[in-house]
Amino acid sequence: MKKKKIKKIILIIVLSVLVLLIGGWWAFCVKMYDDNINVRGDSYEPLMLRLEDFEGLECTEYSFPSDKGQKLAGYLYSSGENQRGIVVIAHGFGGGGHNSYMDVANYFAKNGYYVFAYDATGCDKSEGDGVGGVPQGVIDLDYAISFIEGKEEYKDLPVVLFGHSWGGYSVCNVLTYHPEVKAVIECSGFNSSSDMFESGGKDQAGPAIYAMTPFIKIHECFKFGKYATNTAMKGFETSDASVMVVHSEDDNVIGIEYGYDKYYEKYKDDPRFTFVRFTDRGHNDIFNKQDDTYVDELNAGFDDWLTTLDYDYNAEENKDRFIEDKTDYLNKNLDHARWSNRLDEDLFADFLEFYDKGIK
Repeated sequence: MKKKKIKKIILIIVLSVLVLLIGGWWAFCVKMYDDNINVRGDSYEPLMLRLEDFEGLECTEYSFPSDKGQKLAGYLYSSGENQRGIVVIAHGFGGGGHNSYMDVANYFAKNGYYVFAYDATGCDKSEGDGVGGVPQGVIDLDYAISFIEGKEEYKDLPVVLFGHSWGGYSVCNVLTYHPEVKAVIECSGFNSSSDMFESGGKDQAGPAIYAMTPFIKIHECFKFGKYATNTAMKGFETSDASVMVVHSEDDNVIGIEYGYDKYYEKYKDDPRFTFVRFTDRGHNDIFNKQDDTYVDELNAGFDDWLTTLDYDYNAEENKDRFIEDKTDYLNKNLDHARWSNRLDEDLFADFLEFYDKGIK
């Protein structure tokens, strides 16, 4: 009896230690997730695109609620008349809200589409202390589509989607909830919500990221329910929409294996799907002109300016001063005309043709 009692005590101690270790690891994983994902996403003002830099582009601003009542900022772009559909844009993560995609909105608007873009939860003009988590992108897009479809002046127009990175994940996943969507263009996206954390964290955490991912999935399930368990692949199965998948092999932000490769393996022979695979376009410049030199020129000029500073701009005590000086430099030296017109219009002509076929 005494031996059995000792064994029972040892078992309880071992189980208690395991619970504490697992619980501690879980808490650590959630903290890492929140520190890296659940943060504000605000645009850097000196580099923001401006409406006046796009001739003939008009914008009407809206406010609409998302899942918890938080107000999101929406923007309806147009140029000219006789629009034949509406493109809803879902933006990426970490660079602010929709502003970085105003050139995309301009292209589709001047080529016969209304464009509805928005700032996701916790980004730019939208409410929220942080974005919440990766599935929030699908939730906000779900509400954005429902909002624009509910407007009397747009309700009869066919809806197509455009998404990049986090937005690429969102536009595919949201097909589960909006099978009426006619066509989707997904650039540099991924299949499931935990993929963004895993792909982005491999360089920092190494193999430990794979031990973290299961706990991230559980955390997202508790927080976001059905949106966390949904995937792009499930969205494809729910919808008859035409899908174009665009990715570059050298993407070091979202690995091509997290989206494109999975979709290609299953759908390469399906006429609904169009696959565009690049080798050297990276992540953020995947749909920009490859021969455009302005970013290199801007960076070279900035590096030269750094050498003129008479203080250590890396020192903590000079942090605020450097931020102010950098902002002043960019405000004076950024060529907005060149900065705002870097799209690969040959590629976008293919995008436009894809949409036009999709809405017929």
